[in-house]
Amino acid sequence: MRSAASIRPAQPFDYAAWRPLWDGYNGFYGRFGATALPEHITQTTWQRFHDAAEPMFCLVAQDGASGELLGLAHYVFHRSMTRIEPVCYLSDLFTRESARGRGVGRALIQAVYDAARAAQSSRVYWQTHETNTAGRQLYDKLGKHHGFIVYAREL
Repeated sequence: MRSAASIRPAQPFDYAAWRPLWDGYNGFYGRFGATALPEHITQTTWQRFHDAAEPMFCLVAQDGASGELLGLAHYVFHRSMTRIEPVCYLSDLFTRESARGRGVGRALIQAVYDAARAAQSSRVYWQTHETNTAGRQLYDKLGKHHGFIVYAREL
């Protein structure tokens, strides 16, 4: 299904419309209420998207008719030990529940691919939780799961 949304970089004036998407994304991964991200992390993240010295970026999907923001994609460029070119990590992808199934997520991922090509990146990668069945159905069409398991430790 085709998206009626346009994809564009987030602008500072988008904060009020971006914030519910960000909160929805975090809520999906259990970060809400007592486990919510501290406010200073959200504020710093938003500021980094608009700092030319930062390699972090935010795209938003905007409904063509209403102007409402339907989704977000956050990505970051970094160096790699196995490639000369920078690689792109698609850190966060989220669409409003009402926009799911309309091609918004696909359009956001494609826009990240385009941004990565423009930055001469040689790879885009991302991770999701194994229980994200709906997301994985899309991801299996747009990327390849290489079988890696992610480990992390909070310091």
